[in-house]
Amino acid sequence: MLDTETRRRIDTARDILVGKVPDPKSQVEQITIALIYKFMDDMDIEAEELGGERSFFAGEYAIYSWAKLMRSGLGGHELLNRYAEGIAKMPENPGIPPLFRDIFKNAYLPYRDPETLRSFLKIIDEFRYDHSERLGDAFEYLLSVLGSQGDAGQFRTPRHVIDFVVEIIDPKKNEVILDPACGTAGFLISSYKHIARANTDARGHSTLTPDERGRMARNIRGYDISPDMVRLSLVNMYLHGFSEPHIDEYDTLTSEDRWNELADVILANPPFMSPKGGIRPHKRFSIQAKRSEVLFVDYIAEHLAPAGRAGVIVPEGIIFQSQSAYADLRKMLVEQALVAVVSLPAGVFNPYSGVKTSILILDRGLARQSSSIAFFKVENDGYGLGAQRRAIEKNDLPVVKAELHAYMEALRSQQPTDALTLTKGHVVAKARIAASKEYNLSGERFRENDSQSSTYPKYRLSDVCVLNPPKSELATLESQTTVSFVPMADLNEHQISFQPKETKHLGDVLAGYTYFKNDDVLLAKVTPCFENGKAGIARNLINGPE
Repeated sequence: MLDTETRRRIDTARDILVGKVPDPKSQVEQITIALIYKFMDDMDIEAEELGGERSFFAGEYAIYSWAKLMRSGLGGHELLNRYAEGIAKMPENPGIPPLFRDIFKNAYLPYRDPETLRSFLKIIDEFRYDHSERLGDAFEYLLSVLGSQGDAGQFRTPRHVIDFVVEIIDPKKNEVILDPACGTAGFLISSYKHIARANTDARGHSTLTPDERGRMARNIRGYDISPDMVRLSLVNMYLHGFSEPHIDEYDTLTSEDRWNELADVILANPPFMSPKGGIRPHKRFSIQAKRSEVLFVDYIAEHLAPAGRAGVIVPEGIIFQSQSAYADLRKMLVEQALVAVVSLPAGVFNPYSGVKTSILILDRGLARQSSSIAFFKVENDGYGLGAQRRAIEKNDLPVVKAELHAYMEALRSQQPTDALTLTKGHVVAKARIAASKEYNLSGERFRENDSQSSTYPKYRLSDVCVLNPPKSELATLESQTTVSFVPMADLNEHQISFQPKETKHLGDVLAGYTYFKNDDVLLAKVTPCFENGKAGIARNLINGPE
């Protein structure tokens, strides 16, 4: 658990940097470099106290030691020049292991203000190095300030969602665990903690042997295309006890170097976006595509061992898009690997993105013996879905986790799944999913429609209301008239009330958008918004015709 004092130090370090380094990712990088720089000196001091010798800041590099920076009375510009020079030269230091050389690779000081640096280093000086959980938690908190890495479509995955996926997949101590788009190694750290908790005795002591720990260190692996993310992952793993973490700078989609390497468990939240013109992958993918989300899911499914398992967060396009690459991917998943789909509410990635996502649960062993797929819907994840994501009481994750475990256990024991009581999900036969030829994975479309057995008469919607009402009532309004504008994203799921928040000029929206007025019923027409029950009644519209 992160203590208040450590949180204060990290927040203060960020506050000091914000005037010179406004980008959150750059702030995290500068704090990371400074912490590792200081920790190396702490380890040198500890070695001397135990009768050994300094190794990190020895010989010609002794001048750059943290103690000499902080306690030798250097002037402002002298301090700045020496620290910047020390960072730049560290990758060439023969006294530090390859891990640290990788961390300092291409590192630099992005500002030239001596007073900012002195204040910043003074705060960093308050940290003390050890391998305690406290320091690992401190770095996790530091990483939590990272926002969108927008160019690549990468968004930080909330910790509780990572832990939920890991608990469902349940990685074991002897398994190879991979994240092929690892970011800051959140899934890998969560997997390590999960395994550690599962291997403790009644007194809370670890039952893992040194050999098992060594095997785990070798088996937990990650790739990322970004050198900055690799650096942060290396530090995160190191601070959680991995002296030689296996995190590699690697382009999962275009390089073939590691294609033949399989994993028992794969956990990932891969990038959602593709560069202009798409990805140009190599030819070994079974699905021909240029979209990164399609290729990543294909990669994950193809790189599972014969009994391998995976949990992967995907954008809604994977679930319902009709283009051939998406349909081919879903067909392959249904036939070979998919056992469950967990729909997450839009807003899980706020404040960085309102994108709607789902979790695909893959299990090659269970998929071969199962003729069905389970669909679960999370409406509340324990946090409000607005920009602030404040904790709330409503949380479907524990129920979904328990029901999903029960479903998968029924598959393992070859028991009928139709006897299960699922309050947050339902089971669908694979044959029914395949019937559409598109293998659509929107769970709502497969729910049994209770209205089929209703005794009430049925009418066409157009017989009881006006669809897409004409815009003749607007003829007398000026084009510069301010009117409410309601995108589908603003409508709620299965809740008619909403608050119109956006406005536009009438002339900008008259031609291309549907007209409506106060008390009209709004119904989202586009999948998956329609299937997710997005609707509302228009009220409190600005200048809405009465």
